[in-house]
Amino acid sequence: MTKIAYFQCPTGIAGDMCLGALVHAGVPLEYITEKLEHLGLSSEYRLWAESIHRNGQLATKVHVDLTHSPTEHHHHHHPDHPTVIRHLPDIENIILSARLPKRAETWSLAIFRELAEAEGAVHGILPQKVHFHEVGATDAIVDIVGTCLGLDWLEIEQLYCSALPTGGGLIRAAHGQLPVPAPAVLKLFESGQVPVYSNNIEKELVTPTGAAIVVTLAKTFGQPPAMSIQKVGLGAGSRDLPLPNILRLWIGESSQTTASPLSSTSKHSTPEPSTVETISVLETQIDDLSPQAIAFTLEELFAVGALDVFTQPITMKKSRLGVLLTVICHPEKQTVCEDILFKNTTTLGIRSTQQKRRILKRKMQTIDTPYGSIEIKVAYSGDKLVNVQPEYEDCAKLARHHQVSWLDVHRTALENWYSSQSK
Repeated sequence: MTKIAYFQCPTGIAGDMCLGALVHAGVPLEYITEKLEHLGLSSEYRLWAESIHRNGQLATKVHVDLTHSPTEHHHHHHPDHPTVIRHLPDIENIILSARLPKRAETWSLAIFRELAEAEGAVHGILPQKVHFHEVGATDAIVDIVGTCLGLDWLEIEQLYCSALPTGGGLIRAAHGQLPVPAPAVLKLFESGQVPVYSNNIEKELVTPTGAAIVVTLAKTFGQPPAMSIQKVGLGAGSRDLPLPNILRLWIGESSQTTASPLSSTSKHSTPEPSTVETISVLETQIDDLSPQAIAFTLEELFAVGALDVFTQPITMKKSRLGVLLTVICHPEKQTVCEDILFKNTTTLGIRSTQQKRRILKRKMQTIDTPYGSIEIKVAYSGDKLVNVQPEYEDCAKLARHHQVSWLDVHRTALENWYSSQSK
C-alpha cells in the first residue's frame, strides 16, 4: 500500500494554507517549529496556529507573524512588513545548513529553484540573480520548508492536486499593480501544465509559494486518485470568500502499484513498486573543469530531482584525461538538468537517450539505535525482501557525533532493524 495525499483547492492554495492543512491533519506544530529553528531565522517570525471558521466550517489557520527587521544588512521595508531580499543561493545555503530531514531538504531546495526559475523567466534574468520578495521573504521560507517537513512527517509517498482556480482582479506588488494570476504564478501554471478554471472569485487565490509547492511536488493535477481516505486536514486562508476559503488535504492509501513516488525531487525516491519506467540518460565529457565545480554541479542536479549522477575517468582526444558525467532523470526533468550542466560546466554539448529501467518496490523506515535515529531503505521484489540498507549520511553524522566508526553505527542499525522485524 502506498501512502498518498491530495490537495483539493476550491479557493486556491497558499503556503500558510498548506501548513494549516498539515497541522489540522495531525502534524505537530511543535515539530515543525523545532525543525524550522535550525534555519537560523527564529528572530524574524513567530509561528502559531488557531482554529477558525470559514463559512461555518472549522479549519486550522497557521500564522507566520513577521517580527522586526532581521539582522541582514540587505532588506526592503514593505508598507505592511519588513521583507528580506535574499537571492536563491542565500536560501539554498540556509536550507543546506539546517540539518533537515533529507526528503524535506531536497523538496525545499527543488521548490525554491522552481520558484526562482519562474521569477527569473518573468524578469528575464538567471534564477540565481533574482532578488525578489516572494522568495526572499521569511514567511515564504517558513511556508515552504514547513510544508515539506509536514509531508515528510506524514510519510507521504505520492502527492496529487486538483485543478486550480485562476482568481482575478489586481494585486499590489513591488513593481506596482499586477493582474491576477501574478506573472510568476502564470509561469508556474505553464511549466507544470496545470489545468485551471474560473470560480468567479476576483481575488488572488493562488500565490507563487502555493503554486511552486504543488507544481514541484504533485504527480498530477485533476481528479482525486483512487484511494481510501484515512484523514482530512483543513487549512484556512486569510480572507472570507463566497466559498469556504479552505484548502482540503486528503490523506489515505492507494493499492495502485504503477505510480511513481512523491515527485522526482528526492534522490532517495524511486517509483513504487517493481515496474518498468522510462528515464532520460544525459552524458557529457569534460577535460577542463575543476573537480570542485563538478562536485557542485552534482549537488545542483540532485537538488532539482536527478535520480542519479555519477562520473567516470576517461581518456579523451590527444590523450587528455577527463571525466564522463552521466545524469539519470525522469524525462520531465531533462531540460532543467541540461540547463544546470550548461550553466555550471564547460561542456558545449550534451548527448541524451531514453531508456527503460526496472525498479524494485522500496520504502523508507526509521529505526532507533543507541546512537540516534537512522533511516533505512528497504527494497522488495514482490513480497520478497531483497535488500536493507541504512542511509549513509545518517550513519556518518552519528559516527562523528559519538566518535565511533561508521561500521559500528551501520552494523547496529541493521541489527536493530532485523530485530524489530522479528518481534
